[in-house]
Amino acid sequence: MTHHHQKRADGFPEANHDHATCVEEALERAGEICERRQVRLTPLRRRVLQAVWSGHKPIGAYDILTMLTSERGMTAPPTVYRALEFLLENRLIHRIESLNAFVGCTKPGRDHAWQLLICRSCGRVAEISDTELEDSIAGAAARAGFTLQRRVIELAGLCSACQDSQPAQRGDDGALV
Repeated sequence: MTHHHQKRADGFPEANHDHATCVEEALERAGEICERRQVRLTPLRRRVLQAVWSGHKPIGAYDILTMLTSERGMTAPPTVYRALEFLLENRLIHRIESLNAFVGCTKPGRDHAWQLLICRSCGRVAEISDTELEDSIAGAAARAGFTLQRRVIELAGLCSACQDSQPAQRGDDGALV
């Protein structure tokens, strides 16, 4: 499988990447993963995954519901939530807690260290995988006698493309934002 979603050094896709191929590859990988696990990627689950991959920006459940209702007629909210839950359980998407929204997983189907970079200007999200950071957090938790059950690391800021197109701004604390 050839990957056409070229990434910039900052983890964000190139502006001119072939997004149709990006979506196609995500759906193909999801189908393979579900087949291997002997779980069903139903047409609805597949369509919800396609909606999540419709861009590199987070999409909320309500927006997915609106999209499906316009395509298929009235769609019950629990149907969309169940499909999203299935996609999360099978590690095909990530939930962005701070935005109550979803993005496609770039390393689907397996446990992996992941952190999300969320651009506050353009809204795009990049998934990075820093295992040293994950190990450091796990070590600190262990030293505190704490058993980690779930980690969510979301970093908000500006992607390099937005930094290049905007003058530097300072936040309340004086740091660049």
